[in-house]
Amino acid sequence: MLYYRLVGMAKNMQQDDFTQVDIDEFFESDEKQKDFSTELVVLSDSEASVLAKLIHFLKDDDPNTLLGIMERFGDMEKLVANITHFPSLLERQIIMGETRTQHTLIEGLLTHRDGDKMLHLPSKAILGKGFLVTKYHTFISMYRIAVNSGMPQKDAQEVYNTASIILFTIMAEDVYLDLIDDQTLPLDIRREIAYSLIVLWEHRYDRNVSDAAPVLQAVWEARRNLAPAFGTMVGTSELLLISIQMDESWTAFLREKLSVKDVSQAMEEFLFGLSYEQIQTLRTILRERGIAAIGRDEISTFLEQEIKIDVASDLRDFYMQYTVRRDNARARKRLQIPGPHHTLEDHYMRFILERNKEKQQDVSE
Repeated sequence: MLYYRLVGMAKNMQQDDFTQVDIDEFFESDEKQKDFSTELVVLSDSEASVLAKLIHFLKDDDPNTLLGIMERFGDMEKLVANITHFPSLLERQIIMGETRTQHTLIEGLLTHRDGDKMLHLPSKAILGKGFLVTKYHTFISMYRIAVNSGMPQKDAQEVYNTASIILFTIMAEDVYLDLIDDQTLPLDIRREIAYSLIVLWEHRYDRNVSDAAPVLQAVWEARRNLAPAFGTMVGTSELLLISIQMDESWTAFLREKLSVKDVSQAMEEFLFGLSYEQIQTLRTILRERGIAAIGRDEISTFLEQEIKIDVASDLRDFYMQYTVRRDNARARKRLQIPGPHHTLEDHYMRFILERNKEKQQDVSE
């Protein structure tokens, strides 16, 4: 098993008569990987490569820390082994006399339900999310270790990027659930999203995230580094600053979708770190008082409530702010009140999914 091979390697590193071990045998041999077979992806190829680099870096200078990392992966392996005992979501199963297939699961997901859907989701989906959270914590801890140990910045950044992709994979589950309930999407698109969600639950890996995550991370970093001008509250200059740093898919998204009211409103919430309602209140105050602009530190005073405008570098803050915008959007949608009914992340992921579908159709024609 992966854990015992890793721990054995770490213990060898603690011996005075240390013998060099080829890390490739642990990560790149298909034959070796066969003795830990599971539907869940414990480590993707890129994640394994990142771990291998950190092992090489720490093996001489900090073997005790390295042993701790490997023991954590051993815990993750045990967790995955337990989750794997639950029925596959992609195969036909008869559970307590009820026949379940991916198709019945998809149709169940397409049935609109208000409120928290947790009790309608498969047990494997709930348990698998816990695995991803554990995996995120592991890789973000590895990043801190890499930085504190003086690992080259480029290699340490790879560890950070890996942690961010795991976080966006966690977020993708929420986005998919929102899009599945979006009645404005064609039914065939919603079915494809439902299938993508089932695949994510089964393997805890999603190919669409690899397209969207780098852009969303870059947008987040740019948003964190700029200082929104709370004047007209339009955000044009902020959007321009963000767009300059983005790739073709982001600029195409803005070009095609920013004129959509819900998208532009969701963009403003993202840019300013304020809810739609707070933005409207500030606009009214500025207009009525004839004020051209206000400082960031004045926002709490004008709104008469404590507002956290500064954005930390911690990826968990990104997720927390996303969940606030997500919950607000869901509430507006349910109550049918003004403001964005979807988050910026919802809109961008939908754009990526639609583009990928168009590419598939072009190839098949």
